[in-house]
Amino acid sequence: MPFIEHDGLRIDYTEEGSGPPAVLIHSSVSGNRQWKRLVQDLKDRFRVIAVNLFGYGDTTPWMQPRPQTLADQARLIEILLAQSGEPAQVVGHSFGGAVAMKAAALLGKRISRLVLLETNPFYLLRQEGRHEAYAEIEAIRDQVKKHGSQGDWLGVAERFADYWNGPGSWAAMPLERRVVFARAIAPNFHEWDAVMNEATPLSGWSAITARTLLVCGRATARPIVEIAELLRSAFPLWEFASIPEGGHMAPLTRPDLVNPVVRSFLLK
Repeated sequence: MPFIEHDGLRIDYTEEGSGPPAVLIHSSVSGNRQWKRLVQDLKDRFRVIAVNLFGYGDTTPWMQPRPQTLADQARLIEILLAQSGEPAQVVGHSFGGAVAMKAAALLGKRISRLVLLETNPFYLLRQEGRHEAYAEIEAIRDQVKKHGSQGDWLGVAERFADYWNGPGSWAAMPLERRVVFARAIAPNFHEWDAVMNEATPLSGWSAITARTLLVCGRATARPIVEIAELLRSAFPLWEFASIPEGGHMAPLTRPDLVNPVVRSFLLK
């Protein structure tokens, strides 16, 4: 895989196709391998760049003593696009959606289209008084922080998997897959700081000038639903789409439903 070395960072990514750049930002735990199908669906019209965020693939792990921020992750996208001579399309799923929002706000007209798949800037729930939804996701965060601080990733993997993939997901995983999954959670320890400690007010996301599509599953987690409600109320000029099946992980489990929505929007 190609990579960029910049200011002490190593950024690992894949690149296929030709045309205007389309950057794909993965969810927690997944890494850029989650986009294999979407890359194939877009590469006839776009130069598709699937980045690995901090700690995934060969991208530098988060090593700073301070908490990670969305701006830190968005900086990776800025570096990737530094040599691009034309505006980019950006697609982000879950944590990648929150990173995509921050990148679009910071880069302005350098991002022409933005697709947010189940985006998760959870701090908005606290800011906007969605206390029950915030408490629900805060409990997941606390579990990750508690066990992660002890290096006990198996201790959090079951709850994490069952919350995002559906009850029984962990039990259905083969043992070898459980081990891989538990190891892949490690970067998420820092990602919670980024999505829980962000301070941008809801109205502040008006800094996003890109044409934006927000996609939310009908059977997704309550915190994701309520974030979508907040964004839809604040930004009625954004476009919105609902995925009937697959829940939060539909971009991975139902690409047949999600990818045509993404492609259609990017080609408008």
